[in-house]
This record gives sequence, C-alpha cells and structure tokens, in this order.
Amino acid sequence: MKKDYFIRWIKLDNRQEAKRAMEQIGSDPGGIAHMMSKPVGRALKIENVPPHVAQILKQEMLSVGGDAAVHRNVIVNKIEASDILLVGTERQLRNLAQKILSQPFGLKELGNNLRAVLQATEPPKKRVLSCRGKELPLGERTLIMGILNITPDSFSDGGRFDNLEAAIRQAEQLVEEGADILDIGAESTRPSHQSVNAEDEWSRLEPVLKALLPRVSVPISIDTYKAEVAEKALAAGAHIINDIWGLQKDLNMAKVVGKYQAPVIAMHHQDGTNYRHLVGDILAFLRKSIQLAEAEGLSGDQIIIDPGVGLSFGKTPEQDLEIVSRLDEFKTLGHPILLGTSRKSMIGNVINLPVDQRLEGTIATSVIGVAAGVDIIRVHDVQANKRAIQMADAVYRKMRGENFIGG
Repeated sequence: MKKDYFIRWIKLDNRQEAKRAMEQIGSDPGGIAHMMSKPVGRALKIENVPPHVAQILKQEMLSVGGDAAVHRNVIVNKIEASDILLVGTERQLRNLAQKILSQPFGLKELGNNLRAVLQATEPPKKRVLSCRGKELPLGERTLIMGILNITPDSFSDGGRFDNLEAAIRQAEQLVEEGADILDIGAESTRPSHQSVNAEDEWSRLEPVLKALLPRVSVPISIDTYKAEVAEKALAAGAHIINDIWGLQKDLNMAKVVGKYQAPVIAMHHQDGTNYRHLVGDILAFLRKSIQLAEAEGLSGDQIIIDPGVGLSFGKTPEQDLEIVSRLDEFKTLGHPILLGTSRKSMIGNVINLPVDQRLEGTIATSVIGVAAGVDIIRVHDVQANKRAIQMADAVYRKMRGENFIGG
C-alpha cells in the first residue's frame, strides 16, 4: 500500500531549538549531543516513518555527508513509526533524493516529494495569476489585500462601513492607497461573534459587490465560508474566494470554486488551541484543503494558503508569534502564502495597545512577512503598510534574486 509521507522544512535558529526538535522525535540523548555539535540551520522533518524506512533514510543521509535524527527505538525496531529530521546542505538533500529514487518501500515517491519540497524553496519566478478576467503579478513584489468589513460588529472597524455609500468610499480609498486586491467581508469573525445565515450575509454583500465591480480596477475577493454565498458572489462577478475554514466547513465550497475556476484562499481554522505540533498540524490541515481544491480542478497559484493568525481561528497570541516566526516553513506546500495579522490580539498583547493603535505593530509583522517570502499581506491600513512593504521588497526580494552580489 502506497505510503503518503509528509515532508516539511523546520527552522532551527539556535542550539536550543535543535535540541527541542530532536527531543520531540525521541532521539537518543547521546545522539542529540553529537548532532548539537554541528552547525544549526534548517532541517527537513518527515513524519510517521516506518522504522525500516527511517533506518534506510538515516544511512543514506550519512552516505551523502549529512546526518539524521530518529527515535531511539528505531534501531531495535521497537516502535511502529518515527518522525525523522534530515540535517544537511541543499546539495546533500538533493543527492539523497536522487539516491532513494531506486529504493523499495515506497521511497521512489518519497524521493519525488523531497525534490518538490526542495524546489519550493527556490526564489519565486515571476508569473501571472488569472482571476476571472483580472490579473495579479506573483513573484515580482508582495501584494496588498485591503480589508473592507461591511459588518456591524467587526472587531476592528465594525459599523464604520456597513452602509453602501461608506463602503464604496472606503473601497475606493483602499485602491487609491495601493491595494492590489479588495477583500469584502459581510460576517464578523471576531471572538464570540454572532453568526449570520447565508441569506443575511448575501443581503449585506450583494449591493456593495455589485456597486464596486464596475468602479474598481482590482480583483475583488469575498470573505466567506458558505458555498451558497460564494456561488452568488462569483455569479455576480467576484474574482476570488477567501474561505476562513479552508474549504472544510462547507464541503460544497470546493465544488463552487472549481465550477467557476476562481482562485481560493484556504485558511487554517480550528476550534480550540490544542496542537500536537503547531506548524505541523496547520500544514496537515492545509494539505487537506489543497487536496479538496485540486479534486475540483484548481491547481498551483489558484490555491493560496493562509496559516490563520488569530484567537478566532484557534491560536493563542503566543502561538501566533511562533507562526509568524516560522512563516517560511509554509513554503513546503508549494503554493502562494497570504499573511493576515492586521490589528490582531497578537500585536495588542505585545505592545499593550487597543485595536485602533496597532498600526506600527502591524507594519512590523508585514515586514517580517516580506522577509519570509509571503506573497500577499492582508491589512486594514493600506498606505502605511504599502510603503513599508515596498521598502522591504527592495531589500529582501533583491537578496533572493539573481542580481544580488554577495561578498
């Protein structure tokens, strides 16, 4: 039976992070001490590997000059499965992928997956995302998604834009300030929000969407997890669907975006804040979202992933900070990444300021997103974030590009 191995990058910025990662696997303390003497950096983690496969991977990784950490009981075959950390240079990992292509036990598929993960870390190529008649440049600069809440109870600006004239003015202002995408939400997602049914959500959304479609030049995204609302919005001419439940709340959502071939933003969302491995669990959820979208004919850049920062989406402020510090690990999935931290409790918790005074904190996280290679940043305050992101792009995208001169 074919084994589906889940491979992901993890970032080891210091010896303590490396030690903790190996302890989570269950490595032998002596082996941990040995590997801790080597330079730290990023490593590849493969989860739930049968012991005979783990042994092969460890030996092959050693043979190409790298190293690997496995559970201490792998060598005596007293464990059903082990996570494994592969530590080495990019060249060593590519050599490993080549070597295991000819191995049994499903390692050919693992070798191909390993190649794909390595490819995902390459500097992004410039390309165009087609959004049902509109186009977005990817890989060239970090895009800005401007937030337009037309709800009476949004956590940040509830009630400010819940009438048609105010909503149109705000949308046009966001575009003038440099938004590449407008994201319209008609149901609040703040903690303890009051849910609305599809009929009420569409009654708020319809007049605003139909008024804006002929007025603005940028793609319009609809922030909804309800397939019924998404269907009506796409039929009316919306360009993108932003689903805070990653196509997993309303199982008809994938069919709707597939029917219209609309790009979809799949966000991680769960009830509660308990995780086995924070980033690993989020990646597993997003992999399922990607599979649901692919089953309906979407592919590549049409599927945008969002780790889902915020208490409303199942993370504490401390977990949010860890996610933001590990954004580049989400490149493992090979799809564009969206980051949405604007004015959220993670920022308020750090700088101890209310929602309307979190601009500088938001800008800081936007710049971190650029440094990590995020493709789209979702914000309320477009102009200030746009200026900071332009500056960050000039530094970080140049560093990742072909024309960067080191030394």
